[in-house]
Amino acid sequence: MSDQFAALRAITEDPTLSPAQKTRALALAAENLLPYPALDADTTAALAARVICDMFEGHAPTRPRYVLPDYQVVLSRGSDWLELPAPQTLDEALNTLMIAYHHVPSITGMPVYIGALDSLLKPFCDGVSDDDLYRKIKLFWRYIDRVLPDAFLHANIGPSDNRVARTILRVDAELKQIAPNLTLLYDPAVSTDALLAQAVGNILACCKPHIANHPLHRAAFDARGYAIVSCYNALPLAGGASTLTRINLREVALRSRDATHFLTEVLPHYAELAFRLMQARIDHLYERSGFFDSFLVAEGWIERDRFTAMYGIFAMAEAVNVLQDKAGLAGRYGADAQANALGVQISRALADLVAVRPLRHVWRGRAM
Repeated sequence: MSDQFAALRAITEDPTLSPAQKTRALALAAENLLPYPALDADTTAALAARVICDMFEGHAPTRPRYVLPDYQVVLSRGSDWLELPAPQTLDEALNTLMIAYHHVPSITGMPVYIGALDSLLKPFCDGVSDDDLYRKIKLFWRYIDRVLPDAFLHANIGPSDNRVARTILRVDAELKQIAPNLTLLYDPAVSTDALLAQAVGNILACCKPHIANHPLHRAAFDARGYAIVSCYNALPLAGGASTLTRINLREVALRSRDATHFLTEVLPHYAELAFRLMQARIDHLYERSGFFDSFLVAEGWIERDRFTAMYGIFAMAEAVNVLQDKAGLAGRYGADAQANALGVQISRALADLVAVRPLRHVWRGRAM
């Protein structure tokens, strides 16, 4: 325990951390003193060797990695839990959202999604002048960056061209803040060239917004919809993602004799271990944490059946190059057609594995 106490003490004395950051770091350190959710020996060994990765989300999942509330619920109904009436004015709507954000968890401790803001705020803008709208949005934007300074925190606008979206773009270009991150949901059948041109101008000014292919994403989801959040992940609205696990493809390649061995035996083995890791974390979240007993579910901000699981990879280039070396081939990933084709083959193999592996407590029963 002396080493653990020393690590905790180091957090409290770290001059680079604010009091709030120290509190979050101490909470995670305390969580990681607990036993991990039960894993079989092979999965435990693969995690310890970092062949598979849990993104250091913590030993006892108490909240999903990413939560995407349907903020239209609280704006239209208010919240009994938070003792908030349904807002009637733009000021009240902005205030309601500011309060709501404080109660939306994520792996970072801050919300990763703050809503499709133009759609949410347009109903409250009748009778609000353009100048007043600009001033109110600017104060709101500054609040978000100063109180929730997380680049994973994400707002969406579009696809329609409207004055709220235009005002948000104007303010974002002026303030050039890290937060909130911003995505324009672009639909060539709906979005105007003028809106797109303003967005492109913003990209030159402040590297935002990112532009998402709305028809493509919309077709992949259901009628309840989706949002772009965090590092540009498309996830179910009124849900989110319970966890993210990843495979280190380089480590898998190092454990393989050649590309055939990699694709037919070693990759499927570690892919399955990553699924087991994912399932253990999700089971703990759903069956032991009590998260889904919260007011967020009771009031309809989120639905327990709309949380997916995110299946990730990294080190594709390194893996391909390792396999090329094992085959005595000089071609490098990104610069050689044969090496690139191997990368595509690996991606297809992984996609096939994800498509057929069922998971409990996961939207549509499969990882994304």
